[in-house]
Amino acid sequence: MDPQPSPLAHRRLAHLARQRFVDGLCASLPALDKKIQDFLTELMGQPGTQRDMQLRRDAWMSYQAHHKGWVERTGRAWRENLAPPTTTSRGALASGGLELLSDDVVENKILASRMALTVLEHVGNPFDEARKRTEHLEGHELDSRDILRPETLCLRLVEQWLETGLQRSDLQFVLDPLQRELAVLALGHYQGLVKLYDEHGVAASDDLRARVRRPAATGPGSGSGALAAKGPSTGAPEPAGLASQALQQSREAMARQAAFQPTMVAPPTGFHAPLPGARPGMAFGNPLVRARQRAQGVMVQLRRLLTQPTTGYDMVKAPPASAALAHALAAHRVQADTYYSGMATLVQDYSPQAVVQVANVVRERSAEFKKKASTASEKAIIEVVALMFQSILSEDRIPPSVRVWVARLQVPVLRVALAEPEFFSNLTHPARQLIDRMGACVLGFDASSINGSALEAEIRRIVQVIEQYPETGRRVFELVLGEFEKFLAKFLTEKQGTSRIVSVAQQVEQKETLAIQYTIEMRTMLKDMPVRDEIREFLFKTWAEVLAMSAVRNGAQHADTVAYKRAAADLVWAASAKPNRADRAQVIQSLPALLQSLRQGLALIGVAGQEQDVLIKGLTDTLADAFLSKTAAIPQAHIDAMARRLANLEDYIGDEAMGDMPLNADNIEMLLGIDASSIHVIADNGAPVQEEMVAWAQELPRGTWFTLDHSGASAQVQYVWHSERKQLHLFAAMDGSSYLIQLRRLGAYLQAGLLVAQEEESLTLRATRDALTKLDANPERLLG
Repeated sequence: MDPQPSPLAHRRLAHLARQRFVDGLCASLPALDKKIQDFLTELMGQPGTQRDMQLRRDAWMSYQAHHKGWVERTGRAWRENLAPPTTTSRGALASGGLELLSDDVVENKILASRMALTVLEHVGNPFDEARKRTEHLEGHELDSRDILRPETLCLRLVEQWLETGLQRSDLQFVLDPLQRELAVLALGHYQGLVKLYDEHGVAASDDLRARVRRPAATGPGSGSGALAAKGPSTGAPEPAGLASQALQQSREAMARQAAFQPTMVAPPTGFHAPLPGARPGMAFGNPLVRARQRAQGVMVQLRRLLTQPTTGYDMVKAPPASAALAHALAAHRVQADTYYSGMATLVQDYSPQAVVQVANVVRERSAEFKKKASTASEKAIIEVVALMFQSILSEDRIPPSVRVWVARLQVPVLRVALAEPEFFSNLTHPARQLIDRMGACVLGFDASSINGSALEAEIRRIVQVIEQYPETGRRVFELVLGEFEKFLAKFLTEKQGTSRIVSVAQQVEQKETLAIQYTIEMRTMLKDMPVRDEIREFLFKTWAEVLAMSAVRNGAQHADTVAYKRAAADLVWAASAKPNRADRAQVIQSLPALLQSLRQGLALIGVAGQEQDVLIKGLTDTLADAFLSKTAAIPQAHIDAMARRLANLEDYIGDEAMGDMPLNADNIEMLLGIDASSIHVIADNGAPVQEEMVAWAQELPRGTWFTLDHSGASAQVQYVWHSERKQLHLFAAMDGSSYLIQLRRLGAYLQAGLLVAQEEESLTLRATRDALTKLDANPERLLG
């Protein structure tokens, strides 16, 4: 039997692992440097204000002058941080020593913490594996300053940026690509670290919970105080002490994030742009990315809490619920209606006492489940879910009747959380999304407007479906979330005024889409035909609009639409060379009818009077020239083929041709002949907008409330509709007015902070943050 490796051999292996990790990262620095240079070069080429352009130029020039020094100094700083802090230094810090930090040091730590959240979210499991195995080899937790920790890597990188002579505002310019590229590089090196440990037979993470024993903290600087002193004599910390340790780290991370950017917003509700007066360079960071970082930070804190050794929750594959707890959950599903029988009365009671009574009922049920739980992880999950729903029930901006029904989702959500660890790490889990969507649609409504409404009835129906579904899991939440989205699409647009606007907007998009597609198809048909440029331009720019307008108003196969399609083919033939007398006679005979059809079509799209006369004269001049042309005529077979294709054009066009389309109030009034005075049309004006903002605009959830700043006036609006291709988006205000916004302009409004979600965070994310805050103040309750 081989002897066990000595502690010295363990320490040597851990040192070798760190050495390889740092060497690999240092070797990757040139790739990181190139990514930043490419980004700054591309940024300089983007349009912007004169001040923006100057700031970008300054950042590019500064980086060109200092980037080599930064790469060298960062690599040196990482290598100098190779040796883990000594026991003495750790003890000195733990004993309660205090240090007055400068503003620069604090700013560096805040910025590094923000970067570390992105890196940590990306490296995830490989980092946890590497960390646990290193702790096993060394017999203690990684120090907070250990080079293996993402926050240490990022802090050294930020420090050397400034030491080299680069500005903090310049770092804000490149923060997004820098942290993304660093996360990708770090992931590969953490995976290499795990592979090295595998080769040396270091225990996998599943075996480490029983092997790693952290020494109990003592003294006034331990952070656990009397709780730690109550731990068992074996030296393992008392459970509440460990919870307090994990939550202390979470609290510090939350404070750092809040200090950096208090106006971030978490998906899927919406996001703020930086407020006026933000630090230089901050506005160039993507608000969408920043908001996601803050939201992910909350989930990282929750994950750390649940995976600490005392709870031991497996975030990859959760074990089945213990027998007693599973039986209690199953019994609750069967008896749900009986158990909540009093809620039917409570729904009609909008007093605060009614909601308090519901909250007490839910809390008692959670306590019963906790008694049935047989593992620490089950107790922790029950407590976290219970605290989340307590937060939701205390949200007084949600009408009481809705809160009562949402409260009944606590047990189905608990069943999902026990079976699917992803609930605690994925903000887009369907159970979270459903609750968020319900809450976002009713925030701010009073009880009387919700009571008895179709919206309240649909929420009640969905809750009852989920309760009675045989297997409450992701699948049922996905199904009802889809049903709820379909319901919202109808409910939000069923008011008479809104419904009419939606109808108009749909036809506007259909008309503009058809015009684009007709143009593309006619270009294809005429590509190899000898057609004069004047005729091509008329067909592509004007007659395509006529065909589209007629198709939308009358239908694609209406007699007028068919006649306009035939007129296009006749015009192409009439304008081609006529070398023989019979063809010229035929043109003369058919010309009056053709010109009449052309004038009718032009009138359809609002071209009349002198403007129409100019167009018609240009066409007749072209036809006259055709009589004298000696070029080859277009074969009649080609003309016939074109006519057939135009007659059935809708069979050939597809969605892939859709592009940016023009939009204005005149088009809307002309299309259906309605008064568009209550519709504020906000069309694309060519303002520069990031593609990420456009993508964000396409994903806004219907029903969400926003503050819209348009032309100096502020309005509270609800997002109620988007067109099929998401080129048009409709927001309805409480005063009956509506705002129809084109896609890229909507992205520009989000980017500029002119459209801001009224809720900074989604309902379940805010509930998660509240739960962490409560556990921070009272960690004993996690497992108690």
